[in-house]
Amino acid sequence: MPPVIALTGGIGSGKSSVANILAKLGAAVVDTDEIAHELTAAGQPGALLIGKAFGVEYLDSAGALDRSRMRALVFSDALAKQKLELLLHPMIRLEVTTRLENYAKKPFEQVPYSVIVVPLLIETGAYRELARRVLVVDCDEAQQIARVMQRSGLTAEAVEAIMAHQVSRHERRRHADDIVRNDGDLQALQTAVEAVHRKYLELARKPV
Repeated sequence: MPPVIALTGGIGSGKSSVANILAKLGAAVVDTDEIAHELTAAGQPGALLIGKAFGVEYLDSAGALDRSRMRALVFSDALAKQKLELLLHPMIRLEVTTRLENYAKKPFEQVPYSVIVVPLLIETGAYRELARRVLVVDCDEAQQIARVMQRSGLTAEAVEAIMAHQVSRHERRRHADDIVRNDGDLQALQTAVEAVHRKYLELARKPV
């Protein structure tokens, strides 16, 4: 089976940018956040279950998950957070494993290795057992806050509250097999990602 790399990083670190570069270089990328968005879109199983479990007030006018309202709830109510995870996580995991199995059937030339993007990999341990290596996207916390504020319109305090629910930068780096720094320009990021890509190609060529 092709190696599976678990990609993680704090909010605003640049996980999606790194995943996009790896995909262009030939990796098969499975993004757990994207799958969650797909499952909670209007009319999809996740959204329907949330409407039944939490009430239609947690869906938007189209019937998709109201993310801002749900975020506020789970940050203030640990039981609601657990309830949401019990609804969605099995569905997400099934989709992840299905995609990985499909990629594993493809020849090396098409899929040399797969990448699972898991924002809370270190916090939850989810999917860790599937991965041969952990790749952490790293940058300083001030950059994280600035990036999230720019892209989402959240206040600095709101971003800091999200970060408070994640492990520290030091702890995340401690769990990393590989680290890509994302505190420079796009060319620097491209060069750093190409370096780990070459490492993963070598890993894929070695027998397990």
